[in-house]
Amino acid sequence: MSPVSILRVPGSSANLGPGFDALGIALQVYLECRFFPSEKLSIRVKGRDADMISPRGEDNLIWQTAQAVATRAHMTLPPVSLEIINDIPLGKGLGSSAAALTAGVIIAETILGLGWKPGRILDEAARLEGHPDNVAASVLGSIVASATEPGGNTRAVRLPMPKAFQVAVVVPNFQLPTKEARAVLPDTYSRADATFNIQRAALLIAALATGDATAFPTALDDRLHQPFRSQLVPGLTEILRLRAPGLLGCTLSGAGPAVLVFYERGCEHVCDLVRQVFAMNGCTTEVIGSGVAERGFELL
Repeated sequence: MSPVSILRVPGSSANLGPGFDALGIALQVYLECRFFPSEKLSIRVKGRDADMISPRGEDNLIWQTAQAVATRAHMTLPPVSLEIINDIPLGKGLGSSAAALTAGVIIAETILGLGWKPGRILDEAARLEGHPDNVAASVLGSIVASATEPGGNTRAVRLPMPKAFQVAVVVPNFQLPTKEARAVLPDTYSRADATFNIQRAALLIAALATGDATAFPTALDDRLHQPFRSQLVPGLTEILRLRAPGLLGCTLSGAGPAVLVFYERGCEHVCDLVRQVFAMNGCTTEVIGSGVAERGFELL
């Protein structure tokens, strides 16, 4: 039997309020894949939401992605034995599909011996995902600002999380398909709203780069996606308005329905405020509070 490769890819939260399709943060919740070339394709799934992950060969997103990478490289990918151990909630705005796409790219790159550096892996994963925010966080780790060039290449810059700040994710008990969350967004925005978001996104990056807590919660305000998605997430409007000592602010995690909570170190209790609002709207929740994944994917 061939040596088993072990791959860990972190989940992620995107947008971070005003950074729509541009900002992402890697979280300490992981997709793990154990794989090796085999005589026939074999895929097994374990872990969180395993019953929602298709283990059947050609239907599996990780395998489909790996095949797509091989096709683009004009190479043939041999069958693999693949074990998927998932801990990322599916359909909750925590980058589960981006992690799977990233994993598929890395599996193909590894088996085919393409010798790609992380930047090339990011380009390929972002092309397949359609936007770079989640995959950039899964590839590079920590906080990432990213943009796609007209030619398709992705430019990304990684920032460490300020030591005085922490994050947690409050995850409600229902799913929100990204397609549905995208469908409620308008086709155009006013100049005033665009300016509003540019100002807040710039302020947020500066605050994260310097650890300046005085920029919050203004730095998390948004007019491009959260006001429209609030109709899909019970209690979101109230959650975004929460103010308390130690709470820097809340944002929708990606397309939702999970909520990303920024707070000052040692103030984990502020997550209970978010849970209370969800509870008043009939939603049970769990808190994923392990914080930021400083590293992106790891191939062991």
